[in-house]
Amino acid sequence: MKIGSARFSAASIAVLLIQLAIVSTVAAKYLNQRWTCPRVWTRTAAYDPELVMRGRYLSLQLMVDGCESTLPSGKQAEFPRNVDGTIKSQVYTVRGPDEDFPATLTVKDSRLIALHQRDAEDPRRAQMVRAMKNSTCDQMRLVQPVNFYIAEHAQSPLPVKQNDELWIEVTVPPKGPPRPIQLALKQSGMWKPLAFQ
Repeated sequence: MKIGSARFSAASIAVLLIQLAIVSTVAAKYLNQRWTCPRVWTRTAAYDPELVMRGRYLSLQLMVDGCESTLPSGKQAEFPRNVDGTIKSQVYTVRGPDEDFPATLTVKDSRLIALHQRDAEDPRRAQMVRAMKNSTCDQMRLVQPVNFYIAEHAQSPLPVKQNDELWIEVTVPPKGPPRPIQLALKQSGMWKPLAFQ
């Protein structure tokens, strides 16, 4: 029995070490991306999550600038025009129904930019972006929400008061969705970083 007990104990320690190595590798990868990948602040739209795991977290849809993208149907984009018919601004309005398209994310001029992937080899690796009817192209949203976990007894910033905006700083890795870092509330043009201890 002592021999069996010793073997079981050694096997348990081996499994524990393997699990620690896996978790450490993932943590090291995320930490490296936080230091090496671009970071950007972007506005969010928050809603009540519907996951099975109901913890203390905010489910946030990130707003992205899709003005450099062509919609799957070009007829959906309505550009503001001058009296002579020339285009006044590149910020177009989505005219038709909501439309989703695959895109790659990048950071440019402190904005989170979505670039339409027309001929993506693997569309599943792209991020799905939603162009919503009657919204401007700089207010498109990522379809897949980002979850921001907060402490159990922390006060939630939701619901956001009228004229206030909830912003999030994210890391934009080469592949996969943006990863959240911190939140801030924009009130009357003033930034208030939110701490959740």
